[in-house]
Amino acid sequence: MKPCFKAFLPPLRVLALPLLATALLCPARAQSDSAQAGPPPSDGGFFPLNQVHRGQIATAWTVFTGTRPEPMQVEILGVLRGARGPGQDMILAKLKGAKPEYTGVVAGMSGSPVYIGDKLLGALSYRIGQFSKDPIAGITPIAQMLEVKNLPVNTQWASTALPHTQSAQPSDSSALPTGAMNFQTMETPLVMSGFQPEAIRLWQKQMAGTGLDLIAAGGGSGSSKFDPDGHFGAISPEAIASVVPGSAVSAQLVRGDLEVSATCTVTYVDPKQLLACGHPILQAGTVSLPMTTADVVETLASPLNAFKIINTGDPIGTFTEDRDSAIRGVLGVKPHMIPVHISVHGEGADRNLNIEVVDLPALTPQAILVSLYDSLLQNNQSSAETSYHVTGSVNIEGYPPSPLDLWAPAGDQGSAQLSAALQTDQSFAVLYANGARQGAIKAVDLDVESIPRRAQVQLENARIDTGNIVHAGDSVIVEASVRPWQQPARNIRIPIHLPHGLPSGNVRLLVSDAGTLDRALNPPRLTARTVDLETALAQAKSQHPADRIFVSLLLPDAQAGVNGQTLSALPLSMANALEPLRTAQDVTLSGESAVVAGQAPAGGVLSGFQLLSLHIEPGGGLN
Repeated sequence: MKPCFKAFLPPLRVLALPLLATALLCPARAQSDSAQAGPPPSDGGFFPLNQVHRGQIATAWTVFTGTRPEPMQVEILGVLRGARGPGQDMILAKLKGAKPEYTGVVAGMSGSPVYIGDKLLGALSYRIGQFSKDPIAGITPIAQMLEVKNLPVNTQWASTALPHTQSAQPSDSSALPTGAMNFQTMETPLVMSGFQPEAIRLWQKQMAGTGLDLIAAGGGSGSSKFDPDGHFGAISPEAIASVVPGSAVSAQLVRGDLEVSATCTVTYVDPKQLLACGHPILQAGTVSLPMTTADVVETLASPLNAFKIINTGDPIGTFTEDRDSAIRGVLGVKPHMIPVHISVHGEGADRNLNIEVVDLPALTPQAILVSLYDSLLQNNQSSAETSYHVTGSVNIEGYPPSPLDLWAPAGDQGSAQLSAALQTDQSFAVLYANGARQGAIKAVDLDVESIPRRAQVQLENARIDTGNIVHAGDSVIVEASVRPWQQPARNIRIPIHLPHGLPSGNVRLLVSDAGTLDRALNPPRLTARTVDLETALAQAKSQHPADRIFVSLLLPDAQAGVNGQTLSALPLSMANALEPLRTAQDVTLSGESAVVAGQAPAGGVLSGFQLLSLHIEPGGGLN
């Protein structure tokens, strides 16, 4: 290649020029050579923080488009002592060059490595407020990030921490005006691939204030789809080899037929692990998040919020630590995720979704909520008059599957899709967030039936068709009149058999929906108390279906609720023994027992109840 200054200097002088003069005379070629060389390796050493001073020129590497990092010049402005917290310093710098001066500080740029010479100084990670005219950034020193690298690799994952917005102030308030020091972490924008706008808005509402409510444009990766055996593809050694300091990297919160991922930039890489971001995603501690490569489609400039448009790439490992100064990923290790299978069916074609969601208390319930909501929105059978019946199970290691049977009828109380998703999420959260749970959630299986009508049924009245004067042991017919939404009323005949041991006198019958019956069987506790896992599982199993009508005998005997199970017709001595446990344990006592004597399909979600009276005469029954 001929030198660009051949017309101005003789060839001999060209050969004698020092390298610096070459760069000054032909900056485009120098930048091209630097870009081709790529960023220095992470084993080239680290630049000491105590040698950083104003006026130094450094180089940062980040991806503006594609997958190859590009260099940009960085001018060091100084060190802010304790700006990130006690003993946690920040290096203040100004980005220079055509691209950063045009885009400004970009969401997704956090973690971009900064070098002085070939020595790693730290990672771009903070910015000053919004609408800043100059691309001023804060750098997390590499020494603070290496503390995360040296944490032991833990196969366990647990966190209840929520993210927080960090702000930094200089230790010397006279150094810069206070109003100029509104530092905050560079945003880690989320890509939500395959989601409807309504589902994205629900995610933003659920995650408001956490730093994960900023949604950027982008897409998922075909490599995140399930294979025919229901598993994700193997981690790619070629993809691992492609990761260098300055590469974009994504953490997947949901993957599969739907995808939610957060993207930042790699700061440090060694053969086993990498460090990225220079700040936390959630500051959740030990985590297990799928780690993938990322392709930057474009970097979008904006005075309010510039960000990178991302496609996630191939799996390369697992993010295992989410800490204050960095996130740490281990290369070649598969993550632990919760499989979620959703099947939606009705009059049209079935829709099946297979996804995996992160196992993290701060995110898992929200991920399942939004994923189920989206699956109901993306359905040709969905309309304002569609009702939903959700069945399925939550599978916990060491326990039988916990059943789900939930109804969300269309009506005037809001979206039936959202109601179905919220109810399912609440039922899941009772088990997932239970403090007594030790086994992992193995899978969540959801089967959703779409019903093209308002599946609401009102109980209008009930009567005893065979008369209310009976004997113990008799068979009795209860006739209930129910009215489906905007349809004629219809009668339901429910046969019941009276126990032979019924004493003479008056006995009440409760004709009711499932909710009224469940409250009769499990009255509210005197004090609010978090139930243990065994109780929660028992309560889930004992719930009655909402689309049936029930006839129950209300007997003048004691009834107790113990650990989610109902004990009816208790001897007085046993009731007295349970009395002291009412406030100390999960025990309820009632002076009346509800015993289900008969039930029948209601043709929809029933609401309402009626009380009937029977007079039991002495002597045997005639029928």
